[in-house]
Formats: sequence, structure tokens, C-alpha cells
Amino acid sequence: MQSTVITVVLVVISSLAGALAGYVPDRCMDCMCRVLSPGCRMPSPPCELQGPGFLVCGPYQISKAYWKDARTMGKDLMEDWQSCAVSWACSRRAVEGYLRRYAVKERRGEKVMGHDPTCEDFARIHKGGPFGYSSDVTLQYWESVARCLQGDPQFYQPNMMNGEHHSQQLEL
Repeated sequence: MQSTVITVVLVVISSLAGALAGYVPDRCMDCMCRVLSPGCRMPSPPCELQGPGFLVCGPYQISKAYWKDARTMGKDLMEDWQSCAVSWACSRRAVEGYLRRYAVKERRGEKVMGHDPTCEDFARIHKGGPFGYSSDVTLQYWESVARCLQGDPQFYQPNMMNGEHHSQQLEL
């Protein structure tokens, strides 16, 4: 009887942990941020132009088009893309939503990537768009994320996402 109760409790805990875990593993998400924004800090200024008419904001360098794609996955991503991008919680939900949309093995029975997504796929799609996982343009970004995952001290400045600064939100 007692072992049955323990087994049931462990199954429930495992199920809850899976339900609460993000689609993108925390270490992967953290290193993606650390590579884009040293120390995973909120950039100052929070937005920057990365080419003609291509504005990105926040620690994950989210663009308006990226935010719109992420919104199709049904998460609460605020009403304004720039406000979302400079909110720690919202920007992370936006990345999760975008990657849930594009980093998939298959969609509606049709092969997309053909395999379960890895951190490499997440990073390369985040940086290079829906087909970034197969684009040479995203390799340098992935190599930096991989070095971060391996503990390269270059990427381990104080992390603003963890601790007291986690709720920091900048005014635009």
C-alpha cells in the first residue's frame, strides 16, 4: 500500500514538473540570452537598429515580426512588442512561443525538421528565423551558445535574469 502511494506521488510530481518546464531547456535559453546580451543583461538602450528598418529590443533581441509570430501560439505577450521585449517574463514567453511554432519535428503530419529539436536548433531558429536551423548564417551564433553551455567564462558575467534584477523592466 505504502509503495503504491509513493509511486502515485512520484508520477504526479513528474507530470507537474514536465508541465511546468519550458519548451526550451533553461540552460539553453540562458546561454542564448548570454550570447546576445553579455551577462544576460537588459541592454541600454533597450532597442537597437540592426540594419535598415530592423529594430530589435531586449536581452533576446526580439523584433516586431518575431513577436507577432510568437503571439500566434496564444501566450500573453502584452499589447506592444517593445514593452514585451524589455520585460524579462514576457520576452522569455515570446522566445518560447516562437520556438514552439518553428522548432518542431513535424507540423500537421508533415516533416519540418525531421527530428526533435535540440538546443542547437532552438538557438539557430531564434537567431535566423524559421529555417535558421539549416542556415550557415546562424552557425557562429550557435558556436557561441555551445561555448556558453560548456562553461566558457566569457559568457558568465553576473546574470541579471536571476536574482533581484529579474523583475526589472525598462521604460521605452
